Amino acid sequence: MDLSILLSNPLINISVISWAAAQALKTLVDAVKHKQFDRHRLAGAGGMPSSHSAVTCSVLLTSYYLYGFNSPIFALSFVLALIVMYDATGVRWAAGLHARAINHIVEFLEQEDATEGRQALRELIPKLNESLGHRVREAICGAGLGFLIAVIAHIIRRGGISWF
Repeated sequence: MDLSILLSNPLINISVISWAAAQALKTLVDAVKHKQFDRHRLAGAGGMPSSHSAVTCSVLLTSYYLYGFNSPIFALSFVLALIVMYDATGVRWAAGLHARAINHIVEFLEQEDATEGRQALRELIPKLNESLGHRVREAICGAGLGFLIAVIAHIIRRGGISWF
């Protein structure tokens, strides 16, 4: 089997590289912020920079470089990037705030005497992930990272490396 097919689509390649770079940076930022390494951050949602924004913006700019402004691929990439960044800063951010509120309720219930009703409620509400979405600055930084990686890939591609 010829594995070169895995490297034949520059839009997929740049998106994978952008995601990996954003997740690595996110893990580093989290480790510095909390003074400990959390391996779950390597694949986790939320945090600085937004991997969703990095991926969609790297695909957006790469599609511009490859196909031009008037191409349907560029138009689709543009719309997709807007939707993903809106979702990350809006819906998923609100879901994270809801998770934080529910986690406070669970912590309050754990402080009280355990009754059957409270115990049942604790079992129904696990500790929820509060970092589902992004602040606007996190989405902007992710978009900037995606654009930077797409520019670097474009320069390399112009130098003759075609898989990038």
